[in-house]
Amino acid sequence: MIPAAFKPFLEQTPLCVMTRMTLESLFQPERLDALFRDTTHKQYEKELLFSQVVELMMSVVLRVDASVHAAYRKRAGLLPVSDQAIYDKLRCMELPVSAALVADSAARVGPVVDALGARLAPWLPGYRVKVLDGNHLSATQRRLQVLRPTWEAPLPGTVLAVYEPERDLVTQVFLTPDGHAQERSLLNAVLESVRDRDLWIADRNFCTLGFLFGLAQAGATFVIRQHGNLPGRLLGKRRARGRTATGRVYEQAMALTHAGATLQVRRVTVVLDQPTRDGDPEIHIATHLPERSAGAALVAELYRKRWTIENRFYEVTQTLDCEPNTLGYPKAALFAFCLALVASNAVALLKASLHAVHGEQVVAEMSSYYMAAEVRQTYVGMMVALPPETWSEFQTLSASQLARVLRQMAEHVKPAGYRKAHRGPKKPPPPRDKCKNGGHVSTQRLLDKRPK
Repeated sequence: MIPAAFKPFLEQTPLCVMTRMTLESLFQPERLDALFRDTTHKQYEKELLFSQVVELMMSVVLRVDASVHAAYRKRAGLLPVSDQAIYDKLRCMELPVSAALVADSAARVGPVVDALGARLAPWLPGYRVKVLDGNHLSATQRRLQVLRPTWEAPLPGTVLAVYEPERDLVTQVFLTPDGHAQERSLLNAVLESVRDRDLWIADRNFCTLGFLFGLAQAGATFVIRQHGNLPGRLLGKRRARGRTATGRVYEQAMALTHAGATLQVRRVTVVLDQPTRDGDPEIHIATHLPERSAGAALVAELYRKRWTIENRFYEVTQTLDCEPNTLGYPKAALFAFCLALVASNAVALLKASLHAVHGEQVVAEMSSYYMAAEVRQTYVGMMVALPPETWSEFQTLSASQLARVLRQMAEHVKPAGYRKAHRGPKKPPPPRDKCKNGGHVSTQRLLDKRPK
């Protein structure tokens, strides 16, 4: 099934070939154009297809092209519109379309992960675990005229992402173009997606009475850190429940009241061995889980694993370097970030393929940085040798067919070449001289003064 022309690249840079194949599967033009027509309310397709916009923007998000204009110039002979038309399309990109792209990528990748048999161990059997977290997009450049008079950082929007750890995928996003909007302003939209037997894990920003009661009424459960402003009445005595790797664990019942209704929850307290970054000596976690399903120590461990989604955001913005800061219009910036999340889902599929062949522990020791570096270094040259039409046959593969091809390609990957570099504990920085604006030193003179 793999053409002979692919063999040299498979032998030298198999991850680059796997990346392109995955993107071909996720960005099938007919599928994207149908998604756009089903989701959009105001925008339309005429000379410029939505799939063409996605293909152009993915080259920007993945840093194949330096900017939107550079990507347009490379495709000027293929696109029947001006560069201004591209910018207008991005400026007005509807938020439901951007969100649908992420959901569609998860719907496409999920069955392939299942066909590979590469699901990760469930955090809590019997529940669909969903981790919710927000991300304020980084400040953009001041290219828009309204931004030029100010020194303040222009924020293009806020994203709430839902991460499902068992499949290692971002499955949903909730968007607002207001960079100053609180994450809580999107919780009503989140509640519309809640299903029975969901387990939602989130930080204290999402600990509101409305959200907790909404989850309970939908048949879902939660493990959410208690916010200091959450009104609740403690019941009975606090009882010791052992300890975890981070501190001693206690549990106490708590009653919450909202809109005339009362909900009794368990409040799990972890008295930390080391304070948090904010200096908190202990944290309180509210949960609606039955004790027979999860003891207090397990609840504390489930909350600690919430940092997995933070690692996904870090991978998108730092390792994959997928957050362009040149897109000042909020809808354009949010569209680019959603494409970055789609790219991270593609990376998750690559890891699932490697997991199926080399094992979960081996893949856990592979560095996403080195994997991304290989793709960047080879991608442009590979696309010259293997032009887009060479990849078209991979667009229509079923989940089982794509899983079989990815498994064959993963056998060519040598994990030792991508192993993480582990370092020892950080040393505290030495004290420095008082800052002098405009001062400087000669490095060589300082070296010469070192004791011999």
